[in-house]
Amino acid sequence: MDLNSLGADKIPFTKVDALQDSAPEIIIWAIPVLFVFVLLEVLASYWQNKKYYDKVESLGALGLGVGNILISTWVKVVLFYAAVWIYNMVPWRMELNWWTLIPCYILFDLCSYWAHNISHRQRFWWATHVAHHSGEHYNLSVAFRLSWVQYLKIVFLFPIPLMGFHPVIFFVTNQIAILFQFWVHTEYIRKLPPFFEYVFATPSNHRVHHGSQKKYIDKNFGATFIFWDRIFGTYQKEEEQAVYGLTENIIHKGNPFYINFHEYASMMKDVYHAKTLREKIFYIFGNPAKIARYKARKRNSLLPSTDN
Repeated sequence: MDLNSLGADKIPFTKVDALQDSAPEIIIWAIPVLFVFVLLEVLASYWQNKKYYDKVESLGALGLGVGNILISTWVKVVLFYAAVWIYNMVPWRMELNWWTLIPCYILFDLCSYWAHNISHRQRFWWATHVAHHSGEHYNLSVAFRLSWVQYLKIVFLFPIPLMGFHPVIFFVTNQIAILFQFWVHTEYIRKLPPFFEYVFATPSNHRVHHGSQKKYIDKNFGATFIFWDRIFGTYQKEEEQAVYGLTENIIHKGNPFYINFHEYASMMKDVYHAKTLREKIFYIFGNPAKIARYKARKRNSLLPSTDN
């Protein structure tokens, strides 16, 4: 039996460009709307003296966002071809049907949860994500505060095309998932009705994720659905007001190049000064919190004794 007969027809590579052009550019259409909402929040914050925005941080977020738009234009082409190649390779290909968007989105969000989780627990991946947490103010512009090297984490999403979802469904799902995360970055929406707080990654749930307090660190990784955190034991309810930013905040808050690459510079410096291969590997793939404690102990051991 020909396994390929079980699924939909393959997509000829000669038709990939036309197929890609036919896929809706949801994010491009939405960008003007997103900027309008950011502007409205800026004005509301100013009139109400809420101080939710910082000029320097906002410029940094804008620089990151513009860079991501430029990079994503090229990344999308490569990824679309990769998704088509995977789609053609598996024998359980699904037809292009709108209803497949529903299971695709749920499974996509599960993969996003683990990508996000790992990004907080291994320094190599944390370096692709730290930019998003570097802001000390929480507002809609934080949604633009994404690293230019975040696209490395797409490897965690490859199980989706391997399941046989059509490339167009995969890319529409990705765009919807990205847009969903925009509205959760705000102080203006407080607690929603219990059902929404239990199921979705609401602003309240996501504020916890951006908190730097010990009880909030490495919690609420869900992008759209918060029930993944409830299932895997990483859920934390919003209690006291979150203190935003990193445990050690960055200096150059408006420089998008520094925001993107400061963790890589620190990593390379640590690896260069490491004495053993094991220590070098630890500095690259170790838990960021454990690395910070390890470096603090090393610094303290080098301090001169104050004993008489």
